[in-house]
Amino acid sequence: MNLERRTFLRGLGTAVALPFLDAMVPAFSTAAAAKSPTRMAFVYVPNGIIMDQWTPATEGEIARLPAKLPRVSAPLTPFLNDVSFLGGLTCNGGRALGDGPGDHGRAGAAYLTATHPKKTAGRDIRTGISVDQIAAQHLTGQTKFASLELGCEDGVQGGNCDNGYSCAYSNSISWRTPSLPNPPEVRPRAVFERLFGGDDFGQDPVRRARRLKYEASILDIVLSDANRLRNNVGRADRAKLDEYLTAVRDIETRIQKAEKESVLAGPPPINAPSSSIPDTMEDHSKIMFDLLAIAFQTNMTRVATMVMASEQSTRPYREIGVAEGHHGLTHHQGSAEKIEKVTLINRFHVERFAYFLQKLKNTPDGDGSLLDHSMIVYGSGLSDGNQHLHENLPTVIAGRGNGTLNPGRHIRYAAETPMANFFVALLDRMGVPAEQMGDSTGKLGYLNDLG
Repeated sequence: MNLERRTFLRGLGTAVALPFLDAMVPAFSTAAAAKSPTRMAFVYVPNGIIMDQWTPATEGEIARLPAKLPRVSAPLTPFLNDVSFLGGLTCNGGRALGDGPGDHGRAGAAYLTATHPKKTAGRDIRTGISVDQIAAQHLTGQTKFASLELGCEDGVQGGNCDNGYSCAYSNSISWRTPSLPNPPEVRPRAVFERLFGGDDFGQDPVRRARRLKYEASILDIVLSDANRLRNNVGRADRAKLDEYLTAVRDIETRIQKAEKESVLAGPPPINAPSSSIPDTMEDHSKIMFDLLAIAFQTNMTRVATMVMASEQSTRPYREIGVAEGHHGLTHHQGSAEKIEKVTLINRFHVERFAYFLQKLKNTPDGDGSLLDHSMIVYGSGLSDGNQHLHENLPTVIAGRGNGTLNPGRHIRYAAETPMANFFVALLDRMGVPAEQMGDSTGKLGYLNDLG
């Protein structure tokens, strides 16, 4: 049985995309067409990082460094051959440039656009087109979704959030146009429905909640189609299919659990479905990363952003013993106690990122893994949150980019090297012809050097 690459299991209001199966190979006319696509994602953390607990002590191959990774980046130790640390990169657009305070608003808006945002709290917001959207626009039509924008903290999009800068700047790192942000979706149910809701995924979620009632599994709806497919593919594909559908069901079950717990906590607003956001950030981030991994695995998208928390986030992290708000702690003024708490938060975020990398590494994809065929950037629009510094930004690139990256190193670039140079290099690896974006001055080198 020969299958098209974009094959779905279908049922009433449901379309479950499939991962790459052996049965899909004959459908391609050339070996090049059968090659796994390259995926690109940006994972953002706010308020800077305690840099001396992030940066490897020396340059070179990190697996051979004489010292272990510092406390914050230590959760990446299992991936020493899969990640590279990049130092010296600057986002000049995040600096004041004569506009005074507002570093957090600028940090979020400038991070992926490499553009200084207009200082306004009104509707006349303006920055640049973000690197993810440059790639998404080029790849339009090749996947079900041009891009996905996910997050773990909801934020408002209007009003003044940072010294005259609109909240849209603080809460959105993805910008479809210079004046149109892509706010992250934080509700797991909404993302799940978008991925598996068929052609009517955009339907009002309240009406969908009434129709599906969320108790029935989407896998029950497509069961007959799944059984038909299972009976017509080889043993290896049956195993892949069973493993994949089990993973989808696991995500769905966790979403349903969060919804039931939300109902027990109290009635939701009138005419609104129950919340699908788990109580802890650990559980919330796991579901969102799992959904993103499935979107990559099934080629529903190749471009994504994930915002762990918004700039100026006041979120406490009681699950790791930090009761104070994140942003306030970053203005530590040298307090050892506050620095320690920020370090715990920073490490907690990296642990969540490591979970995602392990998920990608464990997911087969063509002749390798999803991680082999991806470029996953982790970082922040600030380095030192206490001083609001926009230079030497904490940056990690994970994956091999389909053979276009040589990970496993700590590379320190010259001071003030534009972050945009890095983005131009990534676009090149995505097959996007972009010689310049934002304040770029060229294409970042050394990413695939063997030395």
